[in-house]
Amino acid sequence: MIDLDDIDRALLRALAEDATQGAGALGRRFGLSQPAAWRRIRRLEEAGVIAGRRVAVDREALGFGVTVFLGVKLATKGRVSLEDFERAVTAIPEVQVVQHVLGLFDYRLRVVARDIADFERVLRRRIMTLPGVGQVEANVLLTEEKRPGPLG
Repeated sequence: MIDLDDIDRALLRALAEDATQGAGALGRRFGLSQPAAWRRIRRLEEAGVIAGRRVAVDREALGFGVTVFLGVKLATKGRVSLEDFERAVTAIPEVQVVQHVLGLFDYRLRVVARDIADFERVLRRRIMTLPGVGQVEANVLLTEEKRPGPLG
């Protein structure tokens, strides 16, 4: 675990909003020199606090206007079923996130589709034919608000 001060937290918040910001711009924003900001960012990366930088893709701009969360309960239990299901589900391009969870369902999936008809096609032809699939519950995303989380 690493000790974070207020400037470290501010740098993390700024990078979480826009990871393309350079050390010079961040330094000016928070009253640091470019090298001092760079050293802080590098320290956070080396400590594993910054695990990477990603591009945020606007799914709607690419024509994927529907997001559905699926709860999937496997019909059969066992190590082989889990591995077979995971291998097969990760091969479906419309499945953006696969989470193995504890609770009513075994897995939670985030699925994107062009529209409801496209989602139905993905559900019938790809997801329902996966190995071990039993019960499936769908929740269509209406709105989403991104929260800053523990960094405030």
